[in-house]
Amino acid sequence: MEIEGKKINGLFELSPKIFGDSRGFFLESFHASRYAQILGPVNFVQDNMSSSVKGVLRGLHFQKPPFSQGKLVSVIQGSVLDVAVDLRKNSPTFGQHETVLLTAEKKNQFWIPEGFAHGFVALEDNTIFCYKCTNYYHPEAEETILWNDRTLHIDWQIEDPIISDKDKKGLIFADFETPF
Repeated sequence: MEIEGKKINGLFELSPKIFGDSRGFFLESFHASRYAQILGPVNFVQDNMSSSVKGVLRGLHFQKPPFSQGKLVSVIQGSVLDVAVDLRKNSPTFGQHETVLLTAEKKNQFWIPEGFAHGFVALEDNTIFCYKCTNYYHPEAEETILWNDRTLHIDWQIEDPIISDKDKKGLIFADFETPF
């Protein structure tokens, strides 16, 4: 596996070793002891999957403690621009973000620990996005930061995204008090 640490501490892009031949391919999408060496001890308790058409933007979501989640995300079909925003108040990169292009072709993954808001935009029709989560979903703990907040300076690399009503009403970052 190839591991690329990102500029923001705690974020990693992981690219598995792919074994392919004329029949297709094989890869390990998760191996607890190997991932623990990279990410530290993680306990995934819930897997989620979403399907999106090109231009759908989801985010920037997070769950407040004690229900916060770490996420290992990947794409099974299609591609996304994935975004993580640092919400950790004592972090030197508080309010900064990292982007990773996740594609079915590369089969890469992005590790986003607790303390980050997360979002993505689908770059192709029929994109299938997968999340391995370290905590269960609790709707009462979910918050959303406004996807296009000007202070975050996120280049989503798309014009006129398709956004849910909930995501259109996200919190303004300047008015947001982080729980992390």
